[in-house]
Amino acid sequence: MAEILQSEFVRFASRGYWLMFTLLVAARGMDFLSTWIATPNMVLEGNPVAKKLGWRGGIPVNLGLCALLAFWPLPAIVLVTTSVLVAARNFQSAWLMRSLGEHLYRDWHVERVQETRASLYVFCLLGQTMLTASVGVVLIYCSNRSQDNALIPTAIGMGIVAYAVAVAFFTLLAVYRMRRAARLQSDL
Repeated sequence: MAEILQSEFVRFASRGYWLMFTLLVAARGMDFLSTWIATPNMVLEGNPVAKKLGWRGGIPVNLGLCALLAFWPLPAIVLVTTSVLVAARNFQSAWLMRSLGEHLYRDWHVERVQETRASLYVFCLLGQTMLTASVGVVLIYCSNRSQDNALIPTAIGMGIVAYAVAVAFFTLLAVYRMRRAARLQSDL
């Protein structure tokens, strides 16, 4: 397997291609499944592109993405790692989202965030994401010190960092939109 992933690209229909494609489909599938369990109507989806595509648009776009990235192991493993971590995060709260319902959970969550000082919320978010990213950075650093089979741990480290960045970005985007809507509401 290490030989398959040593090159920058793999040939279509080779063992390496099918391995990457299978990993990508499984990881993206877990992200889709966890999102569907948490928010079947996409009310709580934090990614505006995914929300706009919806389920019907998202599935073919992601299958196409999997087919294309399967040629290129480094970004494929980055996406696999990020997708698995996103799915795990979704599953962590999906039971609560489902039991309260999407709208009630959103309202409850918005109230909790609005009752918290913005500085405390952002500090905690950055603490979480920076600690997560630090694991990825250390993995990248250590794997680059030893060039033998460095692709896999480097890509996993990059995936962990990408996950941390995505969590920080989409969470801050949601909080910004939430606070802006609250300001607009209070101005009326």
